[in-house]
Amino acid sequence: MKTIDLETASKPLSEYAKEIDKEILVLKSKDKPVAALVSLKDVDMESISLSTNQEFLEIIAKSRKEFKLGKRISLDEMKKEVAKM
Repeated sequence: MKTIDLETASKPLSEYAKEIDKEILVLKSKDKPVAALVSLKDVDMESISLSTNQEFLEIIAKSRKEFKLGKRISLDEMKKEVAKM
């Protein structure tokens, strides 16, 4: 992970963005992280949107908790439930 201090950055952000590949570039101001540049190569827009959607993240967290507690159904049961909709 690279870091760049915004007060001393010598290039436009667009240049730094072109240079990143699989790593994260953390932008700092007064030694505190304020933003990050992350490569989005091979990432679709739906994945980006869902990864920052709080409602979706809460649904995933709830589902994981229920799964750990043993609350699950089989694929056949799920298909029957969906067919009822």
